[in-house]
Formats: sequence, structure tokens, C-alpha cells
Amino acid sequence: MPTRSTSLLLALAVVAWVAPRAMLAGDREVARVVSFGGACARCELSGRKLAGAQFIGANFTGAALVGSDLQGSRFLGSNFAGADLSHADLSDSAMLGANFSAAVLAGARLRGAELKGVSFLGANLSRADLGEVQATGADFTRANLYGAALREAQLAGAILAGADAREADFRGAALQGAVLAFGRFDNASFLNAELQQAVMTGASFAGADFRAADLSRAVIAGADLSKARGLRQEQLDAACGDGKTRPPDKLVVRACSGIRVLVQRVPAAAAPRRLVAEEP
Repeated sequence: MPTRSTSLLLALAVVAWVAPRAMLAGDREVARVVSFGGACARCELSGRKLAGAQFIGANFTGAALVGSDLQGSRFLGSNFAGADLSHADLSDSAMLGANFSAAVLAGARLRGAELKGVSFLGANLSRADLGEVQATGADFTRANLYGAALREAQLAGAILAGADAREADFRGAALQGAVLAFGRFDNASFLNAELQQAVMTGASFAGADFRAADLSRAVIAGADLSKARGLRQEQLDAACGDGKTRPPDKLVVRACSGIRVLVQRVPAAAAPRRLVAEEP
């Protein structure tokens, strides 16, 4: 029966002159890594230096890469579901169609990463650094984003439904058309954020900072904004609320014609519900 070390060697492609004894001896430096492929589920790679590595169609479910250096790495169609990448450095990495559902990335660095078609469904990204990420359309459904830094992140069309993003920093973030429905954004900062046509239905924003945020055509039906900070009447005038929207004292919301919210049931393994604002 193959051991984990054997599985790792089968999964790892390196430049021919690298001595395999270095890896078998537990050397923390995996030199000249070209790519990982195949299966290496539950592999132990914590603390490894894997900057620039490529993970192509690889299966690393449940693997441990705690504190590993993965700067500039490529993750193409690979599965890291349930993997532990807490405090790992994934700065400037590129991910395409990768699966990080239920993965632990608490305290990880993803600054400047490209996250195309990536699933972070139910992942733990608490206090992670996602500043300036390119995450258009990424799925953060039910993710833990508590205290995460998403300053100037590109999150247009991203799904944050049911996410716990309390105390998260969305300053200057692009969230056009993003789905924030039923999430918790208490004490988060949306200073100068772009929330045009974002779906904020049923979400809570107690103590959240909306100074200079653009809420044009944002759907705030059923949203709790009663204790939000920095909101002005002109911002709410540009948004679309309903009778269940709770604005701050002395402010009012308006309903928009031609806007409707669709709730679509999807399998439990994906988002429990997906909300989309439509204009006929």
C-alpha cells in the first residue's frame, strides 16, 4: 500500500537533476518544483518553500500546507477541498477553476492573487489578506471572512451569500453585481466601495461604514442598515429597498420599478440560495 511519501513522489514533477533524497529526508526546501499532478490527498507539506509551483488537475484534498510559501504559484483545475493552508503565502498566485471549499486559509496572504472561477464555499478566510485580488465571480458562499482585508479587491459578480464578513475591510473594493444576501457585515468598512447593483437582501450591516460608497441600483430589500454608519439620503435614493428594509434613523428608502430578486434553489453542496437582481 503506497505511503504518503510515495504518493507525494508520484504527484511531484521536478527538474531531473534534483536529488530525490532531499525530499525523502524531509528537507523543507523543495527545489525547482515544476508541477504537481495526480493525487496527494492529506499530504503533509507544511512549511515547504513552493514558490512558483504549478498544481495542474491535482487532488490535494485535506492536505496540510500550513505556513507554506506558495507565492506566484498556479492552481489549475485542482482540488484543495478541506486543505489547511492557514498562514500560507499565496501572494500573486493564479487560480483557475480551483476548489478550496471548506479549506482553512485563516491568516493566509493572497494579496494580488487572480481567483478566476474559484470556489471558497464554506472556507475559513478569517483575517486573511485578499487585498487587490482579482476575484470576479468567485464563490465565497458561507465563507468565514471575519476581519479579512479585501481593500481594493475586484469582486464584481462575486457570491458572498451567507458569508460572515464582520469587521472585514472592503475599502475601495469593486463589488458591482456581487451577492451579499443574508451575510453578516457588521462593523465592516465599505468606504469608497462600488456596490452598484449589488444584492444585499437580508444582510446585516450594524456599524458598517458606507461613507462615499456607491449604492446605485443596489438591492437593499430586507437589509438591516439601521445601525450603519456614513449613509446619506442620496445614497439610499439611488438604491432599491422595500418595506422590510431598515434604514438609519431619519433616512428613508425607496422601491424601484423594474427590479426583481430571484431566489433559486441549488444543491446543498453549493450555495443554499442564489439571488440575482434583474432588469427586464
